[in-house]
Amino acid sequence: MKVPRPGAIGIFVDIGLGVGGFVDVLLLPEQAERWPAEGTVTDFEVWWAFDRQQLRLKPSDPQYLRKNFADFFADIRPSWPADIGRPLPRPHRLHRNRTHLR
Repeated sequence: MKVPRPGAIGIFVDIGLGVGGFVDVLLLPEQAERWPAEGTVTDFEVWWAFDRQQLRLKPSDPQYLRKNFADFFADIRPSWPADIGRPLPRPHRLHRNRTHLR
């Protein structure tokens, strides 16, 4: 696990595959000191995959999730799991949620 800028962009996770793993800052706790430290071994779920050759991950351990994750989840992916295999929401919707949820 690499944490390039704690509290800023998210964390990179070595998942042992030919693609990288990344946890977005929006899924992590607001306080950077609550993020998993570099070298931490923990479990993640695949949040989504797309054409950047990178898997977006969600921490399985609730201590590494944002405090209001359930509300965030309901807002950003309201039709989950019905949207499995469908394209992601348009970027403007994600951007709106980024500014709204901070």
